Amino acid sequence: MTLKQTPSQTVGPYFAYGLCPEQYNFDHKSLFTPALVAPETPGEHITIIGRVFDGDGAPIPDAMLEFTQLDSNGRYPGSRNEANETGFRGFARVGTGTDAKQRFIVETVKPGRAADDSAPHIDVTVTMRGVLLHAFTRIYFDDEAAANEQDAVLSAVPAERRATLVAKREEHAGSVIYRFDIHMQGDRETVFFDV
Repeated sequence: MTLKQTPSQTVGPYFAYGLCPEQYNFDHKSLFTPALVAPETPGEHITIIGRVFDGDGAPIPDAMLEFTQLDSNGRYPGSRNEANETGFRGFARVGTGTDAKQRFIVETVKPGRAADDSAPHIDVTVTMRGVLLHAFTRIYFDDEAAANEQDAVLSAVPAERRATLVAKREEHAGSVIYRFDIHMQGDRETVFFDV
């Protein structure tokens, strides 16, 4: 007799639905949205667009991503009141199945530096079916080359793999967009960190 996996042994395709219900058009309110900021939040407003790919290069339709970052001054919100006043929440959650092209789209401001040996970056947690432990990665920015050279974490990554962590800047009709895809496996596998 062959037994199959039970729901407790895999994240399952329902994980993102439960944590991002509004994005999937369910009647339940989501605790977090794909926006780390409000329109009035100080800083350079940017959009991050990307997809999560499996080992065969196919987009994954039911991954869930969480984004955490510093504000444009290199700080996390100190309190709920501060987050409400500035509009900077510092955290977002999005499912890839909410977009017809299986993309994640995140609205934020470009983060500041936390320290001299740290480049502006966004921490990303990836959860999806078949992945029992979260995968942790970072988004760095291609227009921050000098800061990226000084970043202690990025410098610890082999030089030939660093490009998998760097988002590409584009400008469209006055809006700044960074493109960043995540490859779970394969020749272009994104660098993931053991946190």
